[in-house]
Amino acid sequence: MLLLPSTYLAPVGHYAAMLRADEVCVEQYDSYEKQTYRNRCVIASPSGPLTLTVPIEKPAEGKTLMRDIRISDHGRWRQLHWRALSSAYNHSPFFAYYKDDFLPFYEQRYTFLADYNEALAAKVCELIDMQPCVRRTETYRAAVAPSDTDLRSVVSPKQSLQALLPDLSLLPYYQVFDARLGFLPNLSIVDLLFNMGPESLLVLLGCLPPTSHQQAETM
Repeated sequence: MLLLPSTYLAPVGHYAAMLRADEVCVEQYDSYEKQTYRNRCVIASPSGPLTLTVPIEKPAEGKTLMRDIRISDHGRWRQLHWRALSSAYNHSPFFAYYKDDFLPFYEQRYTFLADYNEALAAKVCELIDMQPCVRRTETYRAAVAPSDTDLRSVVSPKQSLQALLPDLSLLPYYQVFDARLGFLPNLSIVDLLFNMGPESLLVLLGCLPPTSHQQAETM
């Protein structure tokens, strides 16, 4: 079993980890922390990595569970995020192909961040042709079995996925601005999808060690 945090358009490495898991549990009962992938993603802009942040309503005093975090409508963020995605990927090979799948997420209002993240992740898996067995946690699991992989702490851009999964390789793929910026690893999964389209699954499979690669292909 793979334990993951709830994330907004998670990095490529998170989806590679999901691909080889027989079961994925998304944590809902951890305490919300600022400046993490819970409400932000990183895409490639012409000037370099660009962080997009979903604003949230200020939690009550003390710790607030992830499942209780509400999205704020402050600052027209939906329009700004969609404009940033369109500007960054309008000339990518597959943005025009997938944009109608993502646009509704920037038109429809979601109350809770966890619901929004879950719906986006399900759409991404559908487009990549991944069928992971995903469920939410029902309580916080402080201890996990030795056979489980706990990536709940890998929720911040400051933390390295490869530190916990050294056998995972983030392979380079075509990016719109690679001639100017070089390859930018582990960006949001939409960077892979908009640039590689149907080949995104092959890129993710290539990130896995040979044994996991073969297992993922049979799932």
